[in-house]
Amino acid sequence: MSGFSLDLTEEQSDLRDWVHGFAEEVVRPAAAEWDEREETPWPIIQEASKIGLYSFETLAELFGDPTGISLQIANEELFWGDAGIGMALFGTSLAVAGIFASGSPDQLVEWIPQCFGDEADPKVAAFCVSEPQAGSDVSAMRTRARYDEAKDEWVLSGQKAWITNGGIANIHVVVASVDPELGARGQAAFIVPPNTPGLVGNRKIKKLGLRASHTADVFLDDVRVPGSCLLGGKEKLDARLARIREGKSSQSQAAMATFEVSRPTVGAQALGIARAAYEYALEYAGTREAFGRPIIENQAIAFTLADIKTEIDAVRLLIWRAAWMARNEKQFTSGEGSMSKLRAGELAVSATEKAIQILGGAGYSREHPVERMYRDSKIYTIFEGTSEIQRLVIARAISGRHIR
Repeated sequence: MSGFSLDLTEEQSDLRDWVHGFAEEVVRPAAAEWDEREETPWPIIQEASKIGLYSFETLAELFGDPTGISLQIANEELFWGDAGIGMALFGTSLAVAGIFASGSPDQLVEWIPQCFGDEADPKVAAFCVSEPQAGSDVSAMRTRARYDEAKDEWVLSGQKAWITNGGIANIHVVVASVDPELGARGQAAFIVPPNTPGLVGNRKIKKLGLRASHTADVFLDDVRVPGSCLLGGKEKLDARLARIREGKSSQSQAAMATFEVSRPTVGAQALGIARAAYEYALEYAGTREAFGRPIIENQAIAFTLADIKTEIDAVRLLIWRAAWMARNEKQFTSGEGSMSKLRAGELAVSATEKAIQILGGAGYSREHPVERMYRDSKIYTIFEGTSEIQRLVIARAISGRHIR
């Protein structure tokens, strides 16, 4: 009888080393350049596609790991390299998660490969949920989906905000309200195929961090998509809406189902940033001398690094637990997915800030990467549910009350 073990399998160790090697040799040397350019790093996406790192097959293998942690390992290592480029590569996975959460087997086979393209012509995909007046409050969503029965088409109208890969994506996954009276429970997810008229993403947003990742508003002006582009199909949607109208419980909401799958993964990205800042500060503290000795020999510096390292290891365990639970369909009875994302995001901010403090004036300059890491980290307390929303989810789970 085998005992409990936290050792990685041979496959997981090989995966970690493979992604780490790409992050170290390809991503890190290019990080500062693409941060300054604030452009999608297509050459690096193509390099990742050539080696199979950016592909449907690899993502399927990551999702297929029965422990749930392979996807987290890959994200931590890639974002250790650089968060902006990491998001340019893994931003597509959120759209894939949206398709996976709501789509039929036939839809998965048809649309997920088109999210990636191929090594000769790589593509990206976008998951479109947030709106100017509906961020964490998805029930306030105004984008509408109307069914044209005569043509068997869905007509999408509205505006999406802060969309990763918005407008440049080959595939857009759009969450829209089918029955506004039902709030978030009346929403569904739709595929908008390539070159569909009426979808425009013409305002690229200039951001504090993750600058190599394209973010834009997306406008949908009576965008018509075939009936088959409703993820899960109309029969399944009609049955779900009927149950809700009868006062019965429903399946997971389109947006929330995707966020539940992705929260540990987002946490792993934040963990990668925190670890990168910690390692850089640790090395710097061992070589930088003040008052005749390396600064790491001062308790103030050494204890700070000890605290960061302890938090990194603790947060990784939270992430792996949540990923294992999600993969094995264990219910998040205490908001475990939100716990992992909450602690990881706040660790990324605190670890990068402390790394700058350890470097002093040098850390504030762009000559050292901790300045960029600090800028990149902040979004992890904001997107895919703010820290306040994560605490709300956890509080509701542990109390059983509808806390506001």
